[in-house]
Amino acid sequence: MHVLDSPAFINDYTTSEQIATIPLVREELEDEAGYRFDALEGSGMRIHIPDPETVERIERAARETGDAETLSRTDVRLLATAFELDATLVTDDYAMQNVAEKLDISVDVIAQDGIDERREWKFQCQGCGRVFDENHDRCEICGSDLNRKRP
Repeated sequence: MHVLDSPAFINDYTTSEQIATIPLVREELEDEAGYRFDALEGSGMRIHIPDPETVERIERAARETGDAETLSRTDVRLLATAFELDATLVTDDYAMQNVAEKLDISVDVIAQDGIDERREWKFQCQGCGRVFDENHDRCEICGSDLNRKRP
């Protein structure tokens, strides 16, 4: 089974596998991509809503990799759906690919190159330079903003 992110509909992705997605993806689509979604839904595409416990597990993994701030609500639920259905996630989103790699979710890319390596992001204070494992609103030492940094 393949779980489709919005780029799959935008780029007219096709597969002989069964497909699934979540309702939030439809909200991201316009024009022809939206019509593709509707047509696939009408022809048997599975619409899945993941369990809250799985969503929480995905959010935890995204915090561990440092991708939590860049993932949307839709992204997290797509990852949760792929996890629950033991499916391949179809996306071009690098942050989603990074979290999927951590959770052993297989990924197919559409129009972009896939990730080369999984990253565990760090967060560095713009003021004092201290590095944190998790993102915070501000530095706990000096109160300056934090930037995501490749370790």
